Amino acid sequence: MTQNPKMIFLDLDGTLMDDRKQIPEYNMSAIQDALTQGHKVIICTGRPLCSAKKLFPALNMEQEGCYAITFNGGLIYDIFHQKILFKQTMPLEYVRYIFEKAEEHGMYMQTYSEDAILCQIDMKEGQDYSKRLKIEREIVPDVFEVLGEEEPCKTLAIADGYNRKLLEDFRKIFTDWAPGKVDIFFSCYEYLEFVPVGISKGAAVRFLAEYLNIPIENTIAVGDAENDIPMIEAAGLGVAMKNASDDIKQHADYVTKWDNNQGGVGEVIRKFMLQQ
Repeated sequence: MTQNPKMIFLDLDGTLMDDRKQIPEYNMSAIQDALTQGHKVIICTGRPLCSAKKLFPALNMEQEGCYAITFNGGLIYDIFHQKILFKQTMPLEYVRYIFEKAEEHGMYMQTYSEDAILCQIDMKEGQDYSKRLKIEREIVPDVFEVLGEEEPCKTLAIADGYNRKLLEDFRKIFTDWAPGKVDIFFSCYEYLEFVPVGISKGAAVRFLAEYLNIPIENTIAVGDAENDIPMIEAAGLGVAMKNASDDIKQHADYVTKWDNNQGGVGEVIRKFMLQQ
């Protein structure tokens, strides 16, 4: 058991998971070795908690030292103790405004209850999202009637045909409105996310390091997408996956030699965490 524990923050899609949404065995074994040596392993994802929870048994992460950062930093969860450590929601008036703009521009928009996706229109791309994350999707006449007074952690937009240009144009609509209210970024090529202002994977890295009293220089963050940049920059060692785009790699201290299909996360753990 190490006397100098480290923390590793792992994005899921395109990082810990391969292109088939499976976890390479090399990654699995490296994670277990890190936990055995007393290090902390943190899933760091844009997914809601109800989706992330489905992965904990497969990763054998229902043990001491395992945490999950979900909703891109909006909710931080102690897996072993089944305890929410931090949660930041978005005011309903902001969510309503975003949904209204989405309706005006023909954009698919969804938000989340505690255990399901909530949306007001059906769309193949929304169906794909639900299947990929293995969580229920409820198509309702009025999202806000279902939410009641419950504020969600985020909303997410998807364009017809995964048209990136449409999403980029939709993002520009909020240029004057968003500052001080919400932060907007791409979590991957197809998804545009809206979260409470100040919420990011980077802020979550700093929160958990302070909460667990682990120096920031003992933290490692691994990712591949725009929403991973804040944690790559916040961690003591920021790592971009080989399969990340060049604009992500320029923020990293290290770029993996292996991509997400080959076990790049395992490469990082064995190179920078494990005592030989």
